[in-house]
Amino acid sequence: MLLSGDLGAGKTTFVRGYLESLGISEPVRSPTFNLLQVFATEPPVLHADLYRVKSAEGIGLEDYLDSHACLIEWPDRLHGLIDPKGCWQVHIDFEAEGRSVTVTPPDSQT
Repeated sequence: MLLSGDLGAGKTTFVRGYLESLGISEPVRSPTFNLLQVFATEPPVLHADLYRVKSAEGIGLEDYLDSHACLIEWPDRLHGLIDPKGCWQVHIDFEAEGRSVTVTPPDSQT
């Protein structure tokens, strides 16, 4: 799942809710400095925050793609590592009334 939106839009809050639905009750923080955080849920979850990198190349993200539900913040840093058309995409925007969330399923991007 590719999560996009401005800094502070609520990407990590979205991940927190996703993990709570899988039974995680511990605090969920953005892995901004360690980049990747793994949760032993069913299915296992990888939360990646690529804000501080120019590219995801070499950080080991590809090791989790086939075995984990991957929630990736700042997907613009993937640079071809993942085909976005094959991923759920969640875009969060600030609006006057609060936030709007646009969810696009795989293979439906135009």
